[in-house]
Amino acid sequence: MSKKSARKTAVVVGAGAGGVATAARLAKAGFEVTVFEKNHFTGGRCSLLHHEGYRFDQGPSLLLLPGLFKETFNDLGTSLEAEGVQLMKCEPNYNIWFDDGESFELSTDVARMKHEVEKWEGKDGFERYLGFLQEAHRHYEISVAQVLKKNFTSLLSMTRPAFLRHLFPLHPFESIYSRASKYFWTERLRRVFTFGSMYMGMSPFDAPGTYSLLQYTELAEGIWYPKGGFHSVVAALVRTGERLGVNYRLSTPISSIKLDPTGQRATGVMLENGETISADVVIINADLVYAYSNLLPQTSYSRALQKRSTSCSSISFYWAMDRKIPELTTHNIFLAEHYRESFDDIFKQQLIPKEPSFYLNVPSRIDPTAAPEGKDSIVVLVPVGHLLDEKQGIGRKGLDVQNKQDWEAMVSRARQTVFSTVEARTGARDLQGAVVKEMVNTPQSWKEVFNLDKGAILGLSHSFFNVLCFRPKTKHPSVKGLHFVGASAHPGTGVPIVLAGAKLTCDQVLEGFGMDKAWDVGSTTGRKGVRDIDRVHTLPLLSNIHIAVLTLAFAVLIYLMYMAD
Repeated sequence: MSKKSARKTAVVVGAGAGGVATAARLAKAGFEVTVFEKNHFTGGRCSLLHHEGYRFDQGPSLLLLPGLFKETFNDLGTSLEAEGVQLMKCEPNYNIWFDDGESFELSTDVARMKHEVEKWEGKDGFERYLGFLQEAHRHYEISVAQVLKKNFTSLLSMTRPAFLRHLFPLHPFESIYSRASKYFWTERLRRVFTFGSMYMGMSPFDAPGTYSLLQYTELAEGIWYPKGGFHSVVAALVRTGERLGVNYRLSTPISSIKLDPTGQRATGVMLENGETISADVVIINADLVYAYSNLLPQTSYSRALQKRSTSCSSISFYWAMDRKIPELTTHNIFLAEHYRESFDDIFKQQLIPKEPSFYLNVPSRIDPTAAPEGKDSIVVLVPVGHLLDEKQGIGRKGLDVQNKQDWEAMVSRARQTVFSTVEARTGARDLQGAVVKEMVNTPQSWKEVFNLDKGAILGLSHSFFNVLCFRPKTKHPSVKGLHFVGASAHPGTGVPIVLAGAKLTCDQVLEGFGMDKAWDVGSTTGRKGVRDIDRVHTLPLLSNIHIAVLTLAFAVLIYLMYMAD
């Protein structure tokens, strides 16, 4: 009997959601895994800020597509509940505030949605709303099965019959706004059901219609908040990985990916302190465009990535309030009066809109541990254009900020806009006077702290030619043993999407080594011991009446043909 081979080694660069999930999966598959993270904390943008009893989610503040989270933990032999992660349902989903003083509550409660929709579009409007949900449901189910759980390694991947037959029903060549306009006939509701494209860092006038799946998951599955902040999910993945043997080295930035003499195989990483770490496989969870441009030798491909369309950035405020602000719910959206123009400022001009739409989260409304008793913590995200790409020279669009004073002026303008808008639309008073501590993220700080190319908070754009086989692959095209996971790699941005991507990347790594997928062992589909009353019975395509009518019609046709002869 041959001696058992040594364990394979893996290095993961970056401890974002994709990195920690990948590390845990590879450890479960038998790899010896080390994660290197430049910051002193895990989670990347899914991290927390603290101030004297106040807690803020630095990035994501709501949990969507809960099934993908459950699948990740289940594949690792545990569960969210077993790891102490408590998900709390937010109800309503959002309060949407308009410039004319009106508001709209989005909810998973069908009765509430019936009232809200019929208020503006009547009885027929609610029927059209159900039609919108039906279409968005198809977008959701097809996308999960045929996109999020499938890798697209080449153009041939798009010729899979199972995918091709669903391509046009996904409406990838129409915008979310144009699809919504078929179901909602007032401008108010068109805005209500399209603002979610901001989660993809895109304008609803440009984002493919497929992404109505985001509205669907919110309306059908709900919006959830992990008690203790979104980072509690990441922390649970870190603990799970550590039990499986993952070694985390925080505050340890790397300077480059080590390649063999041919430049065609990754052999490990070099740390900024000069230490070299060897590995059989390297997975990069750092920003993909940054990694290609800074951790690997420059190539025509890395330069091409710099020219690709990119998502937006943000000015994000984190406010510790000295009192509760009862006028605000957990999730609030403030939509600009000039809706399209505000998105054009961000995505076409790469600027700060004169009148921005923005998102305001009050985590202490759903989770009292987010602020001291009787007080609130508030997070505001104001979408803005990304930074000017200095490497591309003159003529490139983006925020061109030359000095600290320019940033201070931009942030001050955004701050005052938020205060005045919230007070005018909700009736809240003296918000600025209630702020006892403010922390801020800008496009520049997103870039510096998290190495985000151009400060784009959601990676590359999700236009049609930036997704599927056109999106950067989970495996380097020419360097063996080098893989990617994260927002700019397939399948795309958003924590649940990145978790799905971590599974695809790990599957690809294991296939390369001829190893079994640990999460497929003993897996079953469906339920055991289904009772007869619970079995699915399909009706015949034709009823007896249909058969009788067709038989009669056929007989008449034969008779007429006979008489004609």
